[in-house]
Amino acid sequence: LHTNGIEPISNMMFATVRAMASATSQRINLGYRMWMPTMPLVLLGAEHATETTPARAVFRVLPKMTKHEVKEYLTKIYDLPVVEVRTQNYLGKRMRILGKRQIVYAKRPDYKKAFVTFDNTLADTGLGSIVPGMNTQEGKE
Repeated sequence: LHTNGIEPISNMMFATVRAMASATSQRINLGYRMWMPTMPLVLLGAEHATETTPARAVFRVLPKMTKHEVKEYLTKIYDLPVVEVRTQNYLGKRMRILGKRQIVYAKRPDYKKAFVTFDNTLADTGLGSIVPGMNTQEGKE
């Protein structure tokens, strides 16, 4: 004897919540799970490996990223053999914009650079690779 129809809906809602709670408590391990960060890594430059020096790369990262997060990001997502990560914090450039009536002060955002050294197994960083069929000198020979 429900007068306004709210009670049956709330009972159905609680039953659904109870069912979902029991499903999460019985969750099965689905294998290896990886945390996919939403922090961007922008490649600024890279050097190939030589006989004396390993391959290196320079990335621009968010200031809150740590060395460990950069290493995990590159090893787990891109499967790169990272040996060492060094970081440098940079302050954004401060600017003074002159208007007709006033001076406005502005600042670019701060950033961090990550200098990554790779293992000796990585000889080529992938920059400047030759794409088959795109080389212009093949037709001349």
